[in-house]
Amino acid sequence: MDFSGKFVLVTGGSRGIGRAVAEAFARHGAHVAVNYKENRKAAEQTVKSLPGGPHCIIQADITQPGSVQYLIDTAAQKLGGLDIVVNNAGVFGLHPLEDVSYEEWREAWHHTLAVNLIAPANVCYCAAQYMIKNNGGRIVNISSRGAFRGEPEAPAYGASKAGLNAMSQSLAQQLAKHNIFIGVVAPGFVETDMAAEYLSGPEGDEIRNQSPLGRVARPEEVAQAVLFLAAEGSEFMTGAIIDVNGASYLRS
Repeated sequence: MDFSGKFVLVTGGSRGIGRAVAEAFARHGAHVAVNYKENRKAAEQTVKSLPGGPHCIIQADITQPGSVQYLIDTAAQKLGGLDIVVNNAGVFGLHPLEDVSYEEWREAWHHTLAVNLIAPANVCYCAAQYMIKNNGGRIVNISSRGAFRGEPEAPAYGASKAGLNAMSQSLAQQLAKHNIFIGVVAPGFVETDMAAEYLSGPEGDEIRNQSPLGRVARPEEVAQAVLFLAAEGSEFMTGAIIDVNGASYLRS
């Protein structure tokens, strides 16, 4: 895959899957804008690790609508264009119904949907407006296995990712006429900071053994699927959702 001369924005790109995606695009010739919310040091370290360039970092809280427009405009300006957007930023938090107060329940839903669904919807809108004016582009959204199998202790997370899938497929149908193609990557557990507490805890072996490979995904494996959907030649896969879960959950 060759992304030479392509301009890529990765939300939540300073760590984990986002960092792996940024690194993969850069290795294949792209210029990358790494978005971060708070951890500037991690974003700077990510950009310094990227081959080629120029690359850049952009601070923006994408739960704020004005910040989303700023992010898209700034990425296009700093990079010199915007061909590919990867909606990677997300949150996960436990809120089992029996164990939380009504206030905690409502806050979990509000925060999770704001970050995992409303924010990427706004990113898609602003990015698509730019791409419509500039003859097309690609958007890849990072979903989750939990959208399909359920998340009993984090129902807002599962619902937010299911909503992201549905939105992505709706936009794939709407935006194809503008030469804008939408893809989704749905990982299971991945070796990231977000999953570290679970993988190192007493349930770690059970999580790893959910896959017949006896492990969880590496961030680089998720990035590989992202690049595939963003590459030239994958246009007819618009609306597709690629599972990256090591056969830990197989959907019909």
